[in-house]
Amino acid sequence: MHGEPEPGFLPRKDYEPLDPKAVADMNALSPEIAEIRQRAAEAQEQLKHVSATATSQDGAVTATVNTAGALQELRFGPRADEMPRAALAAAVLATARRAQAQAAQQLTAIMAPVIGEHSDAMKFLEEQIPEPEVPEETAPPSTPQPQFFDAQDDSAPPPARPARPARPAPDPTDDDDYYGGGSFLGRN
Repeated sequence: MHGEPEPGFLPRKDYEPLDPKAVADMNALSPEIAEIRQRAAEAQEQLKHVSATATSQDGAVTATVNTAGALQELRFGPRADEMPRAALAAAVLATARRAQAQAAQQLTAIMAPVIGEHSDAMKFLEEQIPEPEVPEETAPPSTPQPQFFDAQDDSAPPPARPARPARPAPDPTDDDDYYGGGSFLGRN
């Protein structure tokens, strides 16, 4: 049978025992290792619940992102109905980027006690988190500007206004046609 020694076989005892100093060092580190494991488990649980929410200054857009900065929820306030599409799109991006910056700050705050605030591991983590570009919000215009859109295609320019047909040049020999077919005063 496998795994059982053959009859009459005794395990060898000519191996070197562990160095007593090494055993003492491992036992001394054991509480520190247990503490690191505990902090890592706590950080892992906290990371499951990290999210960040930001709202635009005018309340038109609220964006929520997860730890990785992925958009989880997007809500529009009443002000969004009054905004041109381009301005609304810019507000969504700016608000999501601010939420991503908040999530990154939460991530580094959770990981600092586990890997050390000024450690090489923390520097590496910070390098892996892209620094989000957080544009400053601009104040909305005081009066909404009218926007006109083609119902078929938002990217296509509006159709050109048809040109008026050219009028034929009047014939100077024809008195009636010369003045457009008659006088408003009547004929004599």
